[in-house]
Amino acid sequence: MSDLPQQFGQIDIYLFDQLLRGRIAPGMRIFDAGCGHGRNLVYLLREGYEVFGADADPRAIDAVRQLARSLAPALSPDNFRVETIESTSFLDALADVAISSAVLHFARDDQHFAAMLRGTWRVLKPGGLFFCRLASSIGIESQLQHIGGRRCLLPDGSERYLVDQALLLALTKDLGGKLEDPLKTTVVQNQRSMTTWVLRKG
Repeated sequence: MSDLPQQFGQIDIYLFDQLLRGRIAPGMRIFDAGCGHGRNLVYLLREGYEVFGADADPRAIDAVRQLARSLAPALSPDNFRVETIESTSFLDALADVAISSAVLHFARDDQHFAAMLRGTWRVLKPGGLFFCRLASSIGIESQLQHIGGRRCLLPDGSERYLVDQALLLALTKDLGGKLEDPLKTTVVQNQRSMTTWVLRKG
């Protein structure tokens, strides 16, 4: 058991579920939109996946480049770029899997959310897997303080752009995607709500 954190890092448990079900397999290219310090990339780098990432925070990209140097030294440092998701310079249809983990709920407004989503979707190949975890209003609707548009103050004190089931289903249709799994939502002791949204690109 003691080797698990070293092997998998702090991977999102719902992303781990996609690995267990074989939807993320060796040989695939992975794009992590808003990769942060690479918490979801440890296993993928260690196992030889071709990994790409974008994050607006230079310190985060420095950290993920260092992680890649230690686990996958053959990868180019240019695979990890300091840039916003909505204006990423990565090529269209580059990746077999696009990861968006706890990123889209930082959108400032509807336009910003749409731009980040489209920027991530653009990098994904037709037939590719889109894995997204984001804050939602599902299950905590009565506990939110609306502060403008879809931005809300959560019971845990944070401010987030919150989606709901109707919006995610409408976006799925608009993107031309197909739900790989039903929407799955975890309510964390009435403090916040996180929804997992997994699509197959048409």
